[in-house]
Amino acid sequence: MKTQIKICGLSTETAIDAAIESGATHIGLVHFEKSPRHVSLERAAQLRAHAGDRIRTVLLLVNADPKLTGKAIGDIKPDVVQFHGSETPEWVKLVRAKSELEIWKAVGVRNRAGLAKSGRYVGAVDRLLFDAPARALPGGTGTSFDWSLLAGHQHEVDWGLAGGLDPDNVQDALTATSPPLVDVSSGVESAPGVKQVDRIAAFCQAVQEFDEAR
Repeated sequence: MKTQIKICGLSTETAIDAAIESGATHIGLVHFEKSPRHVSLERAAQLRAHAGDRIRTVLLLVNADPKLTGKAIGDIKPDVVQFHGSETPEWVKLVRAKSELEIWKAVGVRNRAGLAKSGRYVGAVDRLLFDAPARALPGGTGTSFDWSLLAGHQHEVDWGLAGGLDPDNVQDALTATSPPLVDVSSGVESAPGVKQVDRIAAFCQAVQEFDEAR
């Protein structure tokens, strides 16, 4: 099975090209002003156009109101919308129905009880993205969670693993959890929001080598 790879928080054409050339399947564009990876709607639309149909583009929103959500989807025309805040199952299901786009929801995993609560999104989203619990900012913090919490969990919807992944630990994460998709952001940066081409390539190579070996 080929593991899907998402490189999130991109802000330059160079980083997008690196993700594509390295074999990633998805890129993430963050529209959330508090994030160091924030891109304006205008810039996100430019980056989306640059990516074209060479890779799937994910628009990441955090507790965006209905007006902003609609405008962002209309301006950027993503393949996927990823909600990374406290959005309810009812809201993301509505966006899914109205937009007819693939919808992902990030869920912070603190303990097994929290993991179980993710089940309320079954039927509302196309993928759950298990991440470290939110701190000052949701996602992109470079921290991981206890992967053993996923052991034996019965996944009822497609899913992915995020939170503190990097070229050095992604194979351990794959061994521990066998996710269909891995998502990296800060783990391929030299500073918050500054992607490194060589680390993008190294991350993708580590995933590909794991797939080839199993």
